[in-house]
Amino acid sequence: MTTQSAPSSPVRRAEPRRYLMCRPTYFDVSYAINVWMDPDKPVDRDLAVLQWERLRALYLDLGHTVELIEPIPGLPDMVYAANGATVVDGLALGARFRNRERAAEGPAYLDWLRAHGDCVDILDPVHVNEGEGDFLVAGRWLLAGTGFRSSRQSHAEAQEFLGRPVVSLELVDDRYYHLDTALAVLTDDLVMYNPAAFSPGSRAALERLFPDAVLADPADAEVFGLNAVSDGRHVVLPEGAVGLAAQLRERGFEPIAVDLSELLKGGGSVKCCTLELRPRT
Repeated sequence: MTTQSAPSSPVRRAEPRRYLMCRPTYFDVSYAINVWMDPDKPVDRDLAVLQWERLRALYLDLGHTVELIEPIPGLPDMVYAANGATVVDGLALGARFRNRERAAEGPAYLDWLRAHGDCVDILDPVHVNEGEGDFLVAGRWLLAGTGFRSSRQSHAEAQEFLGRPVVSLELVDDRYYHLDTALAVLTDDLVMYNPAAFSPGSRAALERLFPDAVLADPADAEVFGLNAVSDGRHVVLPEGAVGLAAQLRERGFEPIAVDLSELLKGGGSVKCCTLELRPRT
């Protein structure tokens, strides 16, 4: 009698990406606009820069292109480049921030995209959206978060401009105030997410769209394990997310753990520091 072998994991292939990042030259926690920020907790800016430089070097080692936007004094959160825009098929939808402390970041990122983004069209939005913090591309879908930052009206604006069907997802836990703190796209048809961060209806929608999704437990979610970046094979994520890393290996991915603990003091990690510039297809 022959013994049937267990099915092997899919072969995962990395695709070169183009990212935009902003060095945390002026990073600080001088105000609190999310529950992770504590102005009374000291920030080691030199350490933040070192951790960020290691992330940038890792992307380059993996074969990705990293563009840089010049940091601006007085904008300590500008390091969280993912919030600056959403770029899909060469179309750039700018960001409009809910909090006045970050309002000037939107125009700064739009100016960079006009000069360097190779975009076929750029839209300065009417409604509040915080870029890839709440807009994540998953295959033909645009997953769109709301509840704490981006407005529901911005979802319709994004669909009209980007021409992709939008799936609105309601966030219900203020620790996970942006979609990219509660969900990460691994491939066009696979995501990982924290079920507890979503409303019942949004959870049901995710279960239907992604029945094979990787699910994060509370411990991995709390270390921002879902604030991760995937190139289809490599998944860069915070080093504390050991449970997620194990699940990713089982699915054929290569998780790469990094330490961005200083930047977590501002409520961001790997994905928050990384804006993907998707060319026209």
